[in-house]
Amino acid sequence: MNLASYLDLIAVAISICIIVAYYAFLSYKLARDPMYTTHSVQVKVRYLWVMNVMQEGRDIMAIHTLRNFLMSATFKASSAILLIMGTLTLSSQVGSLAKAWHILNIGGSASPEWWIVKIICMLTVLLVAFFSFAMVIRILNHVVFMINLPEAYGKGVLDAEHIAQRLNQAGVYYTIGMRAYFLTIPLVFWLFGALFLIASTVGLVTVLYWIDKSR
Repeated sequence: MNLASYLDLIAVAISICIIVAYYAFLSYKLARDPMYTTHSVQVKVRYLWVMNVMQEGRDIMAIHTLRNFLMSATFKASSAILLIMGTLTLSSQVGSLAKAWHILNIGGSASPEWWIVKIICMLTVLLVAFFSFAMVIRILNHVVFMINLPEAYGKGVLDAEHIAQRLNQAGVYYTIGMRAYFLTIPLVFWLFGALFLIASTVGLVTVLYWIDKSR
């Protein structure tokens, strides 16, 4: 293994450590303040929303809200499929692209073998995004029927608390899908070199910090 390949491995290790450290930081903050992140706030909001809808019988509002959520997940799942197809098309031109982009490579290897590894990483992340948004659609198709049940049937797994848990489960999958989308940014920059991977990971974590905290 040559020096360029070692630079790629080091860049990947550093990027993974940055991301793991960021989520460890979030876990620490959440332990001290359960409402520190926007995601924890949204979990509470979705729970209260389901309680309000089922207690007051706001069926029309529930349907419209869930429909918007469903449409958003459907659009992102479709986008993931298009990106997967584009990445597969890119993989068929590994040899020519590796040579054409070699001039832009800063650190790391520009060999076709490493390009295949990078593209496989991108495909994996995009497949995770597609699966996550598909699961959102599946769960919402269940919730949309559950939330309209009469209060007399709201017992056991059909009570408001369990339905809120299902809706929050869809929210978790939606978050995972969006994080997978965000991870494609450093992976795309990785095509231009190992140093670009580290720099874009730092930039991504900085942006995530500002959009994750609730206040």
